[in-house]
Parts: sequence; structure tokens; C-alpha cells
Amino acid sequence: DRTVVGAATPTEKDLHLETIPELASDFFGQRREIGIVNIGGSGVVSVEGKMYDLEKHDCLYIGRGQKDVIFSSKDAATPARFYFISYPAHTAYPTRKVAFEEVTPEVLGSVEKSNERKLYKCIQPLTVQSCQLVMGITLIKEGSVWNTMPPHTHLRRSEVYLYFDLAPETVIFHFMGRPHATRHLIIREGEAVFSPPWSIHTGAGTGSYSFVWTMGGENQDFTDMDHVGLQDLV
Repeated sequence: DRTVVGAATPTEKDLHLETIPELASDFFGQRREIGIVNIGGSGVVSVEGKMYDLEKHDCLYIGRGQKDVIFSSKDAATPARFYFISYPAHTAYPTRKVAFEEVTPEVLGSVEKSNERKLYKCIQPLTVQSCQLVMGITLIKEGSVWNTMPPHTHLRRSEVYLYFDLAPETVIFHFMGRPHATRHLIIREGEAVFSPPWSIHTGAGTGSYSFVWTMGGENQDFTDMDHVGLQDLV
């Protein structure tokens, strides 16, 4: 799906988003849209000279064709941690900030199933117009361990999880693979996992954590998923 995942943690100096040879482009966003989440201290993203203040959990959508993207932190001692994902885009839509406090969460799960969580849809068709990028944050309630449980696949889209706010001793057991042939990965703070369309994606943590989820593909319908029954997992 030509997904690009990146991060920027500026301290004393600003960081400029530059292109890479694999894109064969004059600048990074020439044919791409970008979704950004700040998972650290207060920061600023400049897009073509316009400044966007991003506190922790705030999101920014950058439409196709924006050439100058610059990351900076307000305090080098507690720097911003900008996580971003980019997909190819067929047209240009306006750049837009989504403040986390403005997003109404969807409450999911239960205490009995150890999967209580709040899901925040930050970049999605009802709030931000994009070509294919859909992005949000899930906060796991203290005492729960599971995310996206029961699991699902969606053959129309790939998905990327970025796990954050893990204590040094905490790990995530992230499960992926086809339902009849699952595998697991051990994930730690600030690590991302790519899930191809045919793969389930779910995980359990040994302590509290949060994660950013991002999808791109054939459609932007959040509910377009193929649920997998627990009895069908191997």
C-alpha cells in the first residue's frame, strides 16, 4: 500500500521533513498526504509557513502537495514526539488540526473481558476530508489489557499500530497473522507494527499503554471489518 511510517523528536534544532529516494519525488508530500500525532511534549508543526501547535494526543492532517513541513519542540527538555504516517494521495485536501479535546471517544469493551478502552477517531470522513488516510488513538483503561478484542481483519485496508506510554518494564504481546495461523511479537515503547490486510491485529499488555492506529486502502468506512470469532483462532 506504499505506506510510509516516520517519527521526529526535535530538541535544540528544528527538523525538516525531507524526501527519500524510494519516493522518487521532488519533496516528501509531492504526491502524498500525511497524518501526524504528537505523543510527547508540546510542539509545533509548520506547514508552508503556517504554525500548528500540537499538545500531546493532538493530530494534524497535511494534504497532498505541501512542500515545507518543519517539526519543533517548545521545550528541548521535554520534547515533542511526532509520529506520522503517509499514503499516496490522488488529490489535495486542506491541512487541518484536530485537537484531542475536541474528539468525542467511543467507549468499548468491559471489565469482565479485560478490554475496557476509549477509541478516538481523529482523522476520519466526518471530521477531516482525506484521500484514504484514517487515524485515531485508543486509550486502554487502567486494569484492562486487551485492545481490539475480539480481533478482525479487513481485506480492503492495511493498518499500522504505534504503541506508546509504556513503562520501561511493560511489553505488549501483539498478535497477527491469518486467523488459522497466528503469531505474536513482543513490542515495547514507541514501536510500530504493520498489519497486512489479511492479518488480524490485537494485543495485550503487561501494564498500561495506549496506541495510535492508522488505516489506508480501498475505503474509509471504519466499520468495514471482518470479525473473527475466538473459536476460529489457532
